[in-house]
Amino acid sequence: MKKLASEFIGTFCLVFAGTGAIITNDVSGGAVTHVGVALTFGLIVLAMIYALGDISGAHFNPAVTLGFWAARRLKSRLVLPYIASQVGKKAVLNAVRQNADARIGRVEVAEKLRGVGD
Repeated sequence: MKKLASEFIGTFCLVFAGTGAIITNDVSGGAVTHVGVALTFGLIVLAMIYALGDISGAHFNPAVTLGFWAARRLKSRLVLPYIASQVGKKAVLNAVRQNADARIGRVEVAEKLRGVGD
């Protein structure tokens, strides 16, 4: 169970931080830049590997899970649960987004982020 929770948390953090950087870059008129977005993805993967790698192997992506399985480094019985925990983050991300939309509203967030980098 710890392995699946680790995959879920790692994948959630990766998608949350990475897409957050993309949206912030778009809304702020390019203040983050492509390099900043790339660094965000790279650093969050690094942090999640250090934090969770010993627990689950830090796959965080169904393609990586399938690669580990194909190389016989992951047991067949774990493939579907790993993929389910990696894909299951979508429901949680949607709930977080809807909660943020309801509390702040997209227009206010966009207006606040437009001032970034000024």
